[in-house]
Amino acid sequence: MCGIAGIWTPDGGIDAARHGAVAEAMAATLSHRGPDGAGVWHDADAGIALAQRRLAIIDLSDAGAQPMVSASGRLVVTYNGEIYNHAELRAGLEARGVKFRGHSDTEALLEAIDAYGLEEALARAVGMFALALWDKKTRQLTLARDRLGIKPLYWAQIGGTVLFASELKAFFASGHFAPDVDRAALGSFLRFGYVPAPKTIFTGAAKLTPGTLMEFRTGKPPAERVFWSLEDTVREAIANPFSGSEAEALDRLEALLGEAVAARMIADVPLGAFLSGGIDSSLVTALMQKACARPVRSFSIGFDEADYDEAADARAVAAHLGTDHTEFRVTAAEAQGVIPDLAQMFDEPFADSSQIPTHLVSRLARGHVTVALSGDGGDEVFAGYNRHVEAARLARFQGWAGRLVGRGLGALPLAAWEAVFRLVPQSRRPRLAGEKMHKLGGVLGRDGAEIYRRLCAQWPDPDAVLSEGREDRAVLDRLDRAGAGLGQVERMQLLDGLSYLPGDILTKVDRASMAASLEARVPLIDHRVIAFAFSLPRDMRLRHGKGKWALRQLLARHVPEHLFERPKMGFGVPIDRWLRGPLRDWAENLLSPQALRAGGFIRPEPVTKAWEQHLSGRRNRQHELWTVLMFEAWRRKWLG
Repeated sequence: MCGIAGIWTPDGGIDAARHGAVAEAMAATLSHRGPDGAGVWHDADAGIALAQRRLAIIDLSDAGAQPMVSASGRLVVTYNGEIYNHAELRAGLEARGVKFRGHSDTEALLEAIDAYGLEEALARAVGMFALALWDKKTRQLTLARDRLGIKPLYWAQIGGTVLFASELKAFFASGHFAPDVDRAALGSFLRFGYVPAPKTIFTGAAKLTPGTLMEFRTGKPPAERVFWSLEDTVREAIANPFSGSEAEALDRLEALLGEAVAARMIADVPLGAFLSGGIDSSLVTALMQKACARPVRSFSIGFDEADYDEAADARAVAAHLGTDHTEFRVTAAEAQGVIPDLAQMFDEPFADSSQIPTHLVSRLARGHVTVALSGDGGDEVFAGYNRHVEAARLARFQGWAGRLVGRGLGALPLAAWEAVFRLVPQSRRPRLAGEKMHKLGGVLGRDGAEIYRRLCAQWPDPDAVLSEGREDRAVLDRLDRAGAGLGQVERMQLLDGLSYLPGDILTKVDRASMAASLEARVPLIDHRVIAFAFSLPRDMRLRHGKGKWALRQLLARHVPEHLFERPKMGFGVPIDRWLRGPLRDWAENLLSPQALRAGGFIRPEPVTKAWEQHLSGRRNRQHELWTVLMFEAWRRKWLG
């Protein structure tokens, strides 16, 4: 796990001689991603410099240092990630006569690229990665990002110079980057709470899309190629369903997940697991413990706010599994203390408030381990979100009849809905029930892509919030096209995998963990697990109004059901209450009409209305407000 950066000026020029120093300065901004070492490779004649900051995980010796030159001398790579089947790749290459200098996964991947070509090597690789590959012979620079977008990679082409890095902050150290805010991308952020790839918040800078290569050659525009497609994988899996029995499917799934977990336990440094006590993290921890002869290190975080505290649940699961469990109790003040660091940590505005506990548990776990396995991705692959359950129900409410029912749901005030749900036992009562019923009412009778946009929206009409410009329509068009013809649930899962998973979940996990110099691994989104999950009947993902049916069955083989069968809590903090209490002064400073007008990006009127509603308690507007707060805090940090 590392931070990578580089610069290339194809036509050379006077600045090319300085590129080594520039790349080193860019990588220095990523020292949190790689505190164990630094390296630069530079060819002034070619105008290329590659740099890396290293977090040593596999082969801690200098033989694993980067940038790394292939044995043939032709290829140079700087790479961030882990290839979990590197031993298998190595064995195949040794059979072809390749001689290795060390035992790092970097060397195995590089020699596989030299032997098979880049696309074939990546097809054989199982892991997470973002890399830059320089071919000395063809003078071609190629960037590549893993299948699901676990590892980040940014690039920009400014005049005749190409920049790339693991985080946007590195671009500012290059001396070549002076961008403006992309107002269309800001519109996307206001809708989703993150900026979807390939856009970034800045004009002139882009994210490499998951599963793609970007090639740069002298005198030619950048050329993007897809080497793996989630949509193709999902469609192929559905077209070729698993033919065995339900029991056989569960056995096969457990074997696949066990292999994915075991592969991600390979490390030459201490390793543990995040354990919230929920289904996904509990299953990952259980499979780790099954594969390990001694107690696995597990970590959870607890809060004073009972509605957000899963520490007791995690503690009970850990006790049953026999892990070496560490629980951290965090006060509200400690959690709020992370907020000033978020703009620096994420580079772009990012509005998933679970970024706060994710960073806290990463920072605290880093005192004990260097690698932690996480249960992230289980909801996307196995239909675990409320919107997946709702999608199955919404399929029955199409057209005008559905919209009529939706208007009825929206007509009942929030307070009335809350009163209705107080009649439901607390163990089955959803949080923010009234808000969810109003959101449900707004999507009844809509088509799949529109339902997804509305259910996932922070601000349903970003254009009404932007002071200038309009939301990026290309993002919505891509969502409209993706998954056409699939069932409602499968389409919503695919849209999550294409947008929410890389844009929100994996971004959050990467930045929050790497800010603490901790590597996080996510076995539930192994691409082979995804393919198998979608080959199963829908009711093995979603049954009796509950998602993740198959994962529940597997977890019950290891943990009693009463320890994990409870309403979905999520991994968050009480932003709604904090905004009315200890964060009120901070929020009012950022949300004041004068501040918003001075910033020039956000219209004050809708924000002021939302703020007044929130403070009065008439409506919970935490999501809309947190989105604006994260943008304004980011703007002040990066734009002044």
